[in-house]
Amino acid sequence: MCQYSSIDGMPTDWHLVHLGSRAVGGAALVCVEATGVSPEGRISPGDSGIWGDQHIAGFARITKFILENGSVPAVQLAHAGRKASVDLPWKGGKPLEESRGGWRIMGPSAIAFGAGYQVPREMTIEDIDAVVSQFSAAARRALAAGFQVVEVHMAHGYLMNEFLSSLSNHRRDEYGGSLENRMRLPLRVAGAVREIWPGKWPVFVRISATDWKEGGWDLNQSIELSRALLAIGVDLIDCSSGGNAVDAKIAVGPGYQVPFAEAIRREVGIATGAVGMITEARQAEEIVASGKADVVLLARAMLRDAYWVLHAARELGVEVEWALQYLRGKN
Repeated sequence: MCQYSSIDGMPTDWHLVHLGSRAVGGAALVCVEATGVSPEGRISPGDSGIWGDQHIAGFARITKFILENGSVPAVQLAHAGRKASVDLPWKGGKPLEESRGGWRIMGPSAIAFGAGYQVPREMTIEDIDAVVSQFSAAARRALAAGFQVVEVHMAHGYLMNEFLSSLSNHRRDEYGGSLENRMRLPLRVAGAVREIWPGKWPVFVRISATDWKEGGWDLNQSIELSRALLAIGVDLIDCSSGGNAVDAKIAVGPGYQVPFAEAIRREVGIATGAVGMITEARQAEEIVASGKADVVLLARAMLRDAYWVLHAARELGVEVEWALQYLRGKN
């Protein structure tokens, strides 16, 4: 389970995400990431999942704790597609054979992610319909478990991204070929989740704004996807990139993905989240204050420094509530 969060207690433009009638304000989001909607949709055997009612009680304990401590519980629903069945990251993250705890994988087309990876089984229409149902059922369970924000994972070369990109989707039916066809499954999934999720609470979608490879998914297509997602009631686009091509040439640097969030926000009129090498408080403040994104989402920065929010608040001169046990270290 990873955490990513907007900053709690910052000035209004900093921490308040305006989403029309659905708003998350004042409190940080704490998100359970990459939660599998099916066993075969996990990235690794160590991933969390919400494909059965037996998972509700465990997640309910987590959401209760988050709410009791003044934050908002969020969950990211995911299906890894052709990038499923790999080992744990700290064990190398290499593809797992069935004899070592792996499983057969599927994707839009029978195209492996890279050398040494399984060739996925091309999904049938029945498989596609089943995935939509799995996301819908997972959203229903997440709601029962007490989550208040849900994010659909369409990034990083996982199943939804695989359908969107011409690099991984060579289908010749209504789910491949044209942009409209390649968007069909992701839009069905987002619509199914939005239908389940209460109108008072937001639905986010994480996208890879570009594959960083010629002939693949790009920003212009992301803008069109974001327009379609806005039309079905999605509230925020979480703008990441890459993950669908092993040989992608990514121009990595501080805030390197912020321009994607800025462009989609400007062209579509939807709230966006900025991610990626955002590590400093003033850097994050500038992104939101200047209108490049509506919120900054942090993961690795908080894994490196569990007290990032407290340090950022001090640097920006903002008063935030400290845990009672830590008050002696405040001044």
